[in-house]
Amino acid sequence: MTTALQQRLTSGNVRIGSYSGADTVLAFADPAHELQALNSGCGVFDLNWRAKIIVTGEDRVRWLNGMVTNNVRDLPLNHGNYNFLLNPQGRILADMYIYNRGEYLLLDTDRSQLETVMKTLDHFIIMDDVELADSSETLGAIGICGPKAADTLHELSSLHKDASAQPGAAAIHMLHFEEHGPLEVRDLVINNIGISVVRGPQQKPGWHEIWAASANLEPLWEMIEKAGAQPVGAEALESWRILRGIPRYGQDIRERDLPQETEQHQALNFLKGCYIGQEIVERIRSRGQVHRKFTGFEFKESLPQPGKIEEGGKVVAEITSTARIPSAAGEKKIGLGYVRRESAPPGSQIQLNGTSATVLDPPFAF
Repeated sequence: MTTALQQRLTSGNVRIGSYSGADTVLAFADPAHELQALNSGCGVFDLNWRAKIIVTGEDRVRWLNGMVTNNVRDLPLNHGNYNFLLNPQGRILADMYIYNRGEYLLLDTDRSQLETVMKTLDHFIIMDDVELADSSETLGAIGICGPKAADTLHELSSLHKDASAQPGAAAIHMLHFEEHGPLEVRDLVINNIGISVVRGPQQKPGWHEIWAASANLEPLWEMIEKAGAQPVGAEALESWRILRGIPRYGQDIRERDLPQETEQHQALNFLKGCYIGQEIVERIRSRGQVHRKFTGFEFKESLPQPGKIEEGGKVVAEITSTARIPSAAGEKKIGLGYVRRESAPPGSQIQLNGTSATVLDPPFAF
């Protein structure tokens, strides 16, 4: 289903393409200027490439806690956490955020992972009182990001107070939203439109999402633009993601990867009890680290193509994502990928297919 917001955004002079399983705006104008908004201002973007799954039923918490890597059982109301879905061999099938919404759990993942997540989870519903519903067509999301995102939220609150019959009632939450914790959800009403405002994880500073009925996304976008946000496309978001060192499933994380290789330790809870693939994850923890780790690279000469880098017949590194980042000191060439843990600690200089690179722990600072 194409929403009114998608029709509006794609009708102008924009570049459209596929990103994380959905057709979306890649760039409204110059991606470099859009990246600047994310880094120094406030960007607004359609999150139509994200999918929402609603989990209901009396057994939903116990059951889902046994499916994923993090502690869903003890999630406070209106809070979320980051999770992997593993196969029995401990390999990563998907990643997602899971939120406790009271009478239901909400799973937030890329559309490219939706089919895998739905099929895998449905396979393990046997005698459990659990139902899965794909709500991606009815529940949409708009993202805002940048150091001035809080200002945009404050301005949005003032729009609410000017138009609402009960000025200030919900705006109080918006005005102090920066005090809320990572992955915390607040339900508000803006101009008679019910929304949920979600603060991003610690790995995404300045990131907020506004969830709403898909039919209400277009007027919300107009209000956010009027509040000072600049539209940005997926290309700028991808560069920002790489700058922050955040892996994307299907690009930097694949089914062959183990959780500890990805360095996403916030997805793992070692006290929650059993879940699919837990035995492998625990074995790695108890016997020592994996041999390779997810890391960042800064390239000196050319920007290499993603792929495995061999030296002496052995794979010494793998590049999974790359980006050219404008900076005051000139263009920076950076990437994400994997290196052998014992051979390339942070700060190491290595040769990758004819170009020298420095191994760096992201996020990058320019």
